[in-house]
Formats: sequence, C-alpha cells, structure tokens
Amino acid sequence: MPAQKRKPSRHTEVERKFAVTDDTVSPSFGGLYSVAKVERSPVQHLDAVYFDTPDQDLARHRITLRRRTGGPDAGWHLKLPAGADARTEVRTPLDDSGAPDDTVPDELRDVVLAIVRDRPLRPVAHIATTRTVDLLYGADGQALAEFCDDAVRASAEGDEEPQEWREWELELAEGAGDAALLDRLANRLFDAGAEPAGHGSKLAKVLRTPAAAAAPRADDPVHRAVGEQVEQLLVWDRAVRVDAWDSVHQMRVITRKIRSLLRGSEESFGIADDSWLLEELKELAGILGVARDAEVLAEKYETVLAELPADLIRGPVRERLVEGAKRRYHAGWKRSLVAMRSERYFRLLDGLDALMATELPQAEPGAEPEPLTVDAAYKGVRKAAKKAAAAAADETVSPEHADEALHKIRKRAKQLRYTASALSNEKAASAAKTIQTLLGDHQDSVVSRIHLSQEAIAAHEAGEDTFTYGVLYQLESEVAQRAEEQLDGALKALKKAVRSAK
Repeated sequence: MPAQKRKPSRHTEVERKFAVTDDTVSPSFGGLYSVAKVERSPVQHLDAVYFDTPDQDLARHRITLRRRTGGPDAGWHLKLPAGADARTEVRTPLDDSGAPDDTVPDELRDVVLAIVRDRPLRPVAHIATTRTVDLLYGADGQALAEFCDDAVRASAEGDEEPQEWREWELELAEGAGDAALLDRLANRLFDAGAEPAGHGSKLAKVLRTPAAAAAPRADDPVHRAVGEQVEQLLVWDRAVRVDAWDSVHQMRVITRKIRSLLRGSEESFGIADDSWLLEELKELAGILGVARDAEVLAEKYETVLAELPADLIRGPVRERLVEGAKRRYHAGWKRSLVAMRSERYFRLLDGLDALMATELPQAEPGAEPEPLTVDAAYKGVRKAAKKAAAAAADETVSPEHADEALHKIRKRAKQLRYTASALSNEKAASAAKTIQTLLGDHQDSVVSRIHLSQEAIAAHEAGEDTFTYGVLYQLESEVAQRAEEQLDGALKALKKAVRSAK
C-alpha cells in the first residue's frame, strides 16, 4: 500500500544566532529571575542537505529548504522570513515511499513556487551539526527557550574543503515570551563572550553570497513602488496557496496596483499600454476576482442577514446566498491555484523580474516621455467624472451603462491613488481612496443586485418564497444611492487636494 501524504505542519521560530570561538565557555543562566530550571538533553547529531535553484533564488529571498536526519525533528524543513528574529517553519516527515532522497516534496515546493517557478531544486550544501541543548524552564514548569551549542562542519556543492565553526543559537519556545525575554537571555550569552552572528542561517554562511535581487532605482519613486509591490506579490502568493483569510483579495489588490503603476509609466519602464505584461496582469486579476467577488458576497449576505429581523427571512435564503457564495469562492480559489501553477504565471513573474532589472536606454533628444504625475492621473478621473455626469443626465442611457460610467471613475481614482502614494502625495492619495471606497461600495451593490435577481428567479422556479430577495435588493439599492449622493463632494475634495499639492 502506498504511503499516505501528510499535510505539512507550521511552526513559528523566534531565534538569534551568536558567533563564538572554540574555547568560549558556555553561559550560565542561574540567577536569571525568569529561569527556574535548566535541563540538558542528550547530544544530537544532525545531518542536513540544503536545496535551491541553480541561481540560488531561495537564498536571495532569505528562504531555506533542507532535508534533515537525526534529532527530534527529522524531516523536510522550509523556513520563511516572518519578521525580526522570526521565521515560519513548514515541516513534512521524511518520505517512506521509496522516493529518492533529493526529491523535494510537492507540498513544500508549492509553497515557494512563485520564487522557484519551473526551475529545478537541487542540493547546494551539506551541513553536519553536533548539538548540545539546554532547555530553560520557568517557575511554572513551562518551557521558555532552548540554548543550542553547535559544532558545525559544512560544505557547499563543489567545495574541496569543508568549513568548520562553532556557534550558539537561542530559540524561544512557542508562546513562551516576547523580544524582552529573548533580550534578557541573549545578554547572558554576550556576558560569556558571544557576538551576534554575521549570518542569518548556517546555509548563508556556507554559500557564496548570491546575486542580490534587482534594486529599484532610488531616483525613481514609481520604479521603487513597483519593486515593493512585486515583493508583496510573492508574499501574498504564499498566503493564497494555504487559503489564508483575505489573501485572494490582497493578492488581487497587489496585482492591480502593479498594473496601475505600470500603465503609462514609459519614463520608468518603457512599456506601452498594450504591453503583454499589462494584459497578463489584467488576466491574473480577473482570475483572482472570481473568488474575491464570491467572498465579498458571502460576507455581505452573512452580515445583512444577521441584522434582519427573523420575520423578514423567509425560505432557505442563507443556503442559497451565503453557502452558495462560499462554494463559489472555493471553486474560484481552486481555479486561482491552477493559474498560479501554470507556465504562463511563471513567465509573468519572470517578466516582472526582468522589468525591474533592466536599465532603460537613453531616449532620443526631444523624444523623452512625460513623467508620471499626480496631475496626469487626475485628468483621467476628471474625464471619467464628466462622462458619468453626462450619462446620468441622459435619459436614453441605460442604468447598466450609467453604472459602468461610475465604475470607470473608480478605476481612474484607484490609479491616481497608487500614483499619488508612490510620489508621496498623501493628501491626493487619501482623497482618491475615499472615491475608490465609495464607488467600490457602489460596484459591490451592482454585482449584488444582479446576483440577487438571479437567485430570486431560481428560488421562484423551486417554489420558494422570494420575499427576502426583494428586501435585500432594496437595501443594496440604498447603498448605491448613498454612494452616488456623496460622490460630488468627494470629487470636489479630490480636486482641492490635487491643487493644494502644487
């Protein structure tokens, strides 16, 4: 019978590393008020093979992937940055199905797929550690931390001679304390002669320093803003893969931010509005939008139904609206994962990397494109607002077209917001965000009313009471009306904010 795969487990690791010499005497934790007992564990012999792409893409993102034998946590370990002194460790057990030792588990590879893409993962280093562990306990018997004294022998692939050194690690037990406890314990190590390690991991010390990721040009705020958003895209990609709350929404927002910043930014990036990169970003945002729209509807209906008097809720409304939207969200999320595991997605990420790394050739004299400015982005909002006002005044224009005209204002306001933020114009960014929020509520209302009409028809055909759908439709209409009533004032505030920054 084939071995069953087990889901990876996740752990938060908060630790610091310290450099010591061979003759440094181990510290004493006696007299430290928070430590009541120190217990030494048997010596551990750990053997680990580390994996990365040929260009060390994981190392460049401060991520380590290893297969460890020996010790209490033998298995595959993937370590991801999670803030100062902290990392998230994803673990899977060693494979007993007979697969080769250098076959990285699919469930771990998938976590970092946006970084490694379709490049091979292969051994890059071998590290053997002889570890002495002291477990530190508080007065209540709860574990506080562990102090590790490591003798390390390591070599990168291709090295003729191994490196050897000694180092200390101090790791908090999960839920044991905060940075203050770590500071107090670290002071004992400094008193014993330790110094902060010059590396974040043993692997970082072994490997030759990989080429740094392309740094955004410091003199170009738009270029810098796009670089930051591309990094965030990789972070939210990992969150979507584990279906973290609000992750689809955030990844979609980041995708649309990147596209908005790139559009028309020829001075920074030299790409036209019909660039394949912009089209791919639009396609990705659309795929993520399927799950996001369903998520919005599920949350909206759950909230409004909880607030409605019981006598206004008739028939299986919750099942149709809330549970139905949740099922559509799950289907949309699975579709997003398919897209995020495709070669097409990998090439999009490659294209973004190349865009950030490429220096633009000098433009011909007199042919320099206009720089991206708040004024230029504001013109788009003003133009869309004029068209929407004309559509509202024209009785021959359908409600659907009038709604679409308002939605275009939101798109332009969103682009203005991202541009203003990149250029540090916080007043204009805030005013644009107000419009984006107002018209976002309006658009959600449009989508909801269409959906409510469809569900009411289905309920009627099933012989169910459709009264509640009418109640909800009216509430959504009122949301849209309030947004329209506040729009004029928000547009005036935006105009004032843009002018005041000149």
